[in-house]
Amino acid sequence: MSFSKELKNIVSVLPDKPGVYQYFDTDGKILYIGKAKNLKKRVSSYFSKNHNNAKTRILVRKIKDIKHIIVDTEQDALLLENNLIKKYQPRYNVLLKDDKSYPFICIKNERFPRIFSTRNIIKDGSTYYGPYTSSRMVKVLLELIKKTYKLRTCNLNLSEENIQNSKYKSCLEYQIGNCLAPCIGKQTEENYSDGIANIRRILKGNIHEVTNYLKELMANLAEEYKFEEANTIKDKIEILENFQSKSTIVNPSIHNIDVFSFVSDDKSAYVNFLKIINGAIIQSHTVELKKKLDETEHELLSFAIIDIRTRFESTSKEILVPFYPETKLKECQYTIPKIGDKKKLLDLSERNAKYFRLEKHKQMAKLAPQKRSNRILSTLQKDLHLTELPIHIEGFDNSNIQGTNPVAACVVFKNSKPCKKDYRKFNIKTVIGSDDFASMREIVFRRYSRLLKERLSLPQLIVIDGGKGQLSAAVYSLKKLHLYGKIAIIGIAKKLEEIYFPEDSIPLYLDKNSESLKLIQQIRDESHRFGITFHRNKRSKQFIKSELDEISGIGPKTVELLLQKFKTVANIKKTTLKNLEDLIGKSKAGIIIKYFSK
Repeated sequence: MSFSKELKNIVSVLPDKPGVYQYFDTDGKILYIGKAKNLKKRVSSYFSKNHNNAKTRILVRKIKDIKHIIVDTEQDALLLENNLIKKYQPRYNVLLKDDKSYPFICIKNERFPRIFSTRNIIKDGSTYYGPYTSSRMVKVLLELIKKTYKLRTCNLNLSEENIQNSKYKSCLEYQIGNCLAPCIGKQTEENYSDGIANIRRILKGNIHEVTNYLKELMANLAEEYKFEEANTIKDKIEILENFQSKSTIVNPSIHNIDVFSFVSDDKSAYVNFLKIINGAIIQSHTVELKKKLDETEHELLSFAIIDIRTRFESTSKEILVPFYPETKLKECQYTIPKIGDKKKLLDLSERNAKYFRLEKHKQMAKLAPQKRSNRILSTLQKDLHLTELPIHIEGFDNSNIQGTNPVAACVVFKNSKPCKKDYRKFNIKTVIGSDDFASMREIVFRRYSRLLKERLSLPQLIVIDGGKGQLSAAVYSLKKLHLYGKIAIIGIAKKLEEIYFPEDSIPLYLDKNSESLKLIQQIRDESHRFGITFHRNKRSKQFIKSELDEISGIGPKTVELLLQKFKTVANIKKTTLKNLEDLIGKSKAGIIIKYFSK
């Protein structure tokens, strides 16, 4: 693949060292950020071979400048690449679909530290545990801590001087037994700090270590006949053991390891992370990586591992993986388990990743129709030069045969889909004979005068089945209602699918394959179908009634009773005398049988 002299010069002087490279376009915008074990070899590969991936070929054509940063190791390059991608979010880089702000548990850097949840990290020497992917988990942990250790919740400055000078008074929390009142010297800093030390162990997942310490303390108190204090410690142990029993226990001998699984499809990769402390799963998190170029699964797994471990501040020395990532991490060992509890952990992680992918696909399936609808309506708005998105569209059509039984129909589309509960039928009241224009004036006026009267929402677009004549008739009624110019209106002529606008003799011809035309045709065809169906039903009922009404001695109520029972005249003709007698009596049944036997 050929490239400019300037780029050749840049590539020729790149060092054979690890680092990060950045590609820029003509406007100086970052297109892509990558990491390399050897900068010169990696960057040269983009320009020295033909790429199968179309996006990669497009990317290479757009590159106008290259910049690089040298680092000490490949791992440092991976870390820097991850940070730069998050900062600049280049178009052609893997997109990490995870923009949530996760909660932490903070142990405040102060005398008699407070403990609380937060989503904001302040670098003031405080210790933050997390992030936790479940707010419920944070709540459970804080409730556990509150039950086990009576900590202060106030934000008073509990300096030694303030306490000695009796600056504060005890509050309600002390009165109800939730705090031991260090503010008035009722609790020593040493005693408070012992509790904080245990809480740190709990938050690190070392609950077993804390319970052993408390059991030893309880035994010592019992030996000293301090049974009330020993019983308090016993209650703490029960709370901790109850909490631990609800954790997912794998194998207590598996201590402080990370588990990463990987599943993918054409567009995305999904990486699940499990944190194991003392055989218990204390954290689980899944990320989606949107593929942009022809990234390998080894590259994607490396990217996810470094991002998740950085975010969760993991220092585990052993990492379970389904295959070896592209980049090795310092002082870390990758393990691909084949059997045993570690393999079960990897399988569990993979099930989590697959479930996450399934949920994503379900969500996308739900969103897909709405996205398609928005795209179609946006295209229609652009093609018809509408001032607003036509979310609500109504279509009109007339129907009559040689002037008989004139009717009309109004169909309603919302978000490009038929809304059948809002369809309306109209019997033409003011027009005699076959006058489509007059009929159109009547139904448009009736429809929108009613909407205005009832203060219901008006459509953004009206579609009239017909050419300039029908369109002009509809416009006449809109003007009469002072709605002309407030609602967009078009007519569609059947022969050449011409789109007409009011007061414009030149029609618009949309591409026959365009989604805009297909939607307009669907609205036109649906209004025609709905109108024709209504017209046929009306003619059918009129024909039935007129035939039965000709029978002397059979009144309207009897006709209605017969039609309710037999539905059609044909069924009445076929039925027996007895059936008719049971329904309407011998006399009337005899009249009907005699009439139809002529």
